[in-house]
Amino acid sequence: MNASSRVVVGVDGSATSLDAVRWATREAVRRHAPLELVTSSLFAPGTYGDAISLRMGAFTDPDVEAKRVLTAAVDVAHKAAAGNSLILDTRLEHGSAAQNLTHFDVAPAMIVVGSRGLGEFTGGLIGSVSTAVATHAKCPVAVIKSNKSSDGPVVVGVDCTPNSQPAIGFALKEASLRGVDLVAVHAWSDLELGSVLTRDGVGPWVDSELAEKTSLAESLAGWSEDYPDVSIRRVVFQDRPVRAMVRESETAQLVVVGSRGRGGFASMLLGSTSRAVLHSVDVPVVVVPTNR
Repeated sequence: MNASSRVVVGVDGSATSLDAVRWATREAVRRHAPLELVTSSLFAPGTYGDAISLRMGAFTDPDVEAKRVLTAAVDVAHKAAAGNSLILDTRLEHGSAAQNLTHFDVAPAMIVVGSRGLGEFTGGLIGSVSTAVATHAKCPVAVIKSNKSSDGPVVVGVDCTPNSQPAIGFALKEASLRGVDLVAVHAWSDLELGSVLTRDGVGPWVDSELAEKTSLAESLAGWSEDYPDVSIRRVVFQDRPVRAMVRESETAQLVVVGSRGRGGFASMLLGSTSRAVLHSVDVPVVVVPTNR
């Protein structure tokens, strides 16, 4: 298995993790990439944990539940592949699920997780494991809320700084693989008023909007040469970034954001806008690490 090209998906038996398996399988098929299913057992080797939580027979094999979860996930993956060739591997780890999904000798091409795992009562919010993985992973992380499919475009958030470039590149690749358009969204009302009005030769707000459109075009410059098959639609909103992304996501099949945006501190591994988009958007969201 090519470790750097593989798509890794975390499974725990929950409905959203099985949706993540389905989505990850389709992604692996599109990329002609290996798929790896990873689950975590609650019990470290040689221990039994809380006897109350164990099923009958678990003392002879404390990993029995984790193995059952993997078996079910393998079946889901084969069905989702729909007859397409699929290289599939499984891995059972012990300890923290988030740690097992973020510590690799060779980082995968993508990690896929469900928005909520077993036992996470967070309503429409994403769970603790998916948040931790999106925050600490060294590769793109897809967070899946449902198995709904769409033929809409791929949407990417662009803040017109170098932080956006990895997300733009990832989003263009996804749009090319899926044969759909890319919508590049830039919201500029989160700029400080003073910095907008003091730009050279800008002055009025209408000129500031023109400057932001120019900045967006510059951020996308050159990418069309790498992906000539993808039509790029540029959208500039005078609005908060999260509201702009939610609005565009309503007709999208995938939303892509960078892990940190304009003004993000190096210690802030996942920015406030990225977190808010994860919580607010219903379609799959991919968080792409910025150049740290």
